[in-house]
Amino acid sequence: MSGLSLPSMALGEPTDTSREAINAALSAIRQHLGMPIAYVSEFVGDESVFRYVDAPGLEHLIKPGDSRDLSEVYCLHILEGRLPELIPDTAANPLAQAMPITRQIPIGAHMSIPIHLEDGTPFGMFCCLGPNANPSLNERDLETMRLFSNLAAQQIDKEYAHKRHLQEMRERIMDTLETNAFAIAYQPIVDLGQMHPSGYEALCRFSAEPYRTPDVWFDEAAKVGLSVELELASIRQAVEKIGEIAPDQYISVNVSPSTVISGQFAETFLKLPLDRILLEITEHAVIEDYDRFTRVLRPLRHAGLRLAVDDAGAGHSSLRHIVQLNPDYVKVDMSLTRNVDQDLARRALIGALLFYTRETSAHIIAEGIETEAELNTLKLLGVRRGQGYLLGRPSQQIAHSLNEFSQAS
Repeated sequence: MSGLSLPSMALGEPTDTSREAINAALSAIRQHLGMPIAYVSEFVGDESVFRYVDAPGLEHLIKPGDSRDLSEVYCLHILEGRLPELIPDTAANPLAQAMPITRQIPIGAHMSIPIHLEDGTPFGMFCCLGPNANPSLNERDLETMRLFSNLAAQQIDKEYAHKRHLQEMRERIMDTLETNAFAIAYQPIVDLGQMHPSGYEALCRFSAEPYRTPDVWFDEAAKVGLSVELELASIRQAVEKIGEIAPDQYISVNVSPSTVISGQFAETFLKLPLDRILLEITEHAVIEDYDRFTRVLRPLRHAGLRLAVDDAGAGHSSLRHIVQLNPDYVKVDMSLTRNVDQDLARRALIGALLFYTRETSAHIIAEGIETEAELNTLKLLGVRRGQGYLLGRPSQQIAHSLNEFSQAS
């Protein structure tokens, strides 16, 4: 390629905003110059790919997604100075006349501005052409076109920066998966009558750099299409310690609705001891199709899997989950537990949830218990299970009694 360093990856799917801005720029300059074809191309390997095209009625000649070999078109000759950016009459330029594409299209007048990314890498061309010579085209027209080309370049560079950012995120998640750069901490879910752990919530903790909280890791995984892989990897690691807990205890794992409806979810869970697992549905994503969601879970629940709706009281979605999913457990969000001993409204809301769960044979788990006063109030209300720093902090070692958790804390 005559020493040119061209980008090796194609531009990702543009946003609506950038697409509209570039198409508007092409339409404006094409009409201003009175030329029938305007386009933005991208260099992909040895080809020039037409990414954006404004050529009304000429779709048989050129449309988005079409491509030509770089050796056939003007692009490289313009980049390397053998052809000028402004050619009012291709018949007056021997190199242009010698190229077969000039007669094939045909091309009588041609204007093209190289587009460079912010780091200087050639991206492609911003081009206008017509079948007939146009001697009126001049340097002022070229400068006008350069302004529109710069607008397009800014939009393209934003898209490339976004794509690079996503690629970096994807590589980070892939490396985390390949190296198992995460660990599982277990927090007790306590029977408040016996004050003994009835189960343990598995919480994923990431050791990979740079440090990020778990929600950021899972959000990034979702953005790059790896949320299913990351969630299931953490679940598989979490249940490895089931053998260390009593037969009547369980491990609670968190999963997003999108992972549940993936094909990998049922395949993974059918290999697990379902009667020892509590599945918590997180609020990270809305359940768009409850029928599909429940169809996936139905055979697993029949085989012993229990279901919990997390963060009840934190928002509209969790209440809808409770009604639609008929869960075995409802986990009351810490926003209701906090200062419940001092707040009549919070006590009333928890009381309402207790009434609902009694009517549906479900159970309440109160999250975020941090004070003796909160604990005692919840017990008086009739809450039989709880979780929080007062009862035990998350630990990578399974502790079998509250005393052990207190010592670990």
